[in-house]
Amino acid sequence: MLILEIGKLKTELLEKYIFNNLSSNREEVIIKSGTGLDNAVMDFGGDLIVASTDPITGASKNIGSLAINVSVNDVSCQGADPVGVLMTVLIPPSATLEDLKEIVEDANKTAKKLNVDIIGGHTEITEAVNKILISTTVLGRVNREVMPDPKSIKAGDVVAVSKYLGIEGTSIIAHDKDDVSEILSEEELKFAKSLADDISVLKEARLATKYGVKHMHDITEGGLYGALWETGVALGHGLRAYYDEIPLLDETKKIAEFYGLDPMRLISSGSMLMIFDKDKFIDFKDEADKRGIKITKIGEVIEDKITEVIVGDEVISLSEPGSDELYKVV
Repeated sequence: MLILEIGKLKTELLEKYIFNNLSSNREEVIIKSGTGLDNAVMDFGGDLIVASTDPITGASKNIGSLAINVSVNDVSCQGADPVGVLMTVLIPPSATLEDLKEIVEDANKTAKKLNVDIIGGHTEITEAVNKILISTTVLGRVNREVMPDPKSIKAGDVVAVSKYLGIEGTSIIAHDKDDVSEILSEEELKFAKSLADDISVLKEARLATKYGVKHMHDITEGGLYGALWETGVALGHGLRAYYDEIPLLDETKKIAEFYGLDPMRLISSGSMLMIFDKDKFIDFKDEADKRGIKITKIGEVIEDKITEVIVGDEVISLSEPGSDELYKVV
């Protein structure tokens, strides 16, 4: 019997048990399920409809806000404006109504901040879960003319990321693990927890769209290495990244060392992976700098259809990621 690994289902199993059992019948669906694809796109005439869905399973704090952000981040990868969120909340009998109230207030606060409405969903008490589980589906709209065009990607294009890697994982661990206070000062711990407010990538996605970004991928479960591998598979291109160029916070480095984690494989919502033409990237980065959005070039698209990371004199070839590093500690 095959033992399933915690985290996202492996690509081979996705293909065999899910994708191979799905049919395509509607001409309105122009982008659907696939490895490395964050959302589906449908054409109902006029603007395109972009949809994405995500659960929150690794965190126990700030899950209302996280639930809104992760799905909104996904639709932003298509340059879409998020419009409405459907939120399903499954509650174990051990939870309280105060727990539910706190989660909904947290979700609504984030939705209001992102200018997206919570338009419906489902709430149920069930013994099928042992902690509160939230899943959100976001619907957005985008003009076809401004959607990223991955078909235009070529060797030499810039691979970049926004903010820092490991933001979400750092925040979750700082909130959920008491012993993290052994390695972080009071000020560092406060800052690490505050990273929960930096999970959205909507600002950089909107700006990137104005500068002709060719592809965007929200860096979530599996961290940067997972996102690079998935992007290479989705696009059919090779990618090369340089380890020394990858931006990491000191707090993330300390947490990773203390718990024996690889920060490059740590869940990283809050950072967007982007591919640009060289010249347009320069203009985009200049504008992002003016707006206080950190953008870092970490590599480039290459001719060979492999995804690799240069670490000093060593070349690491990336393969499909296993369970996210977060599950080792949370």
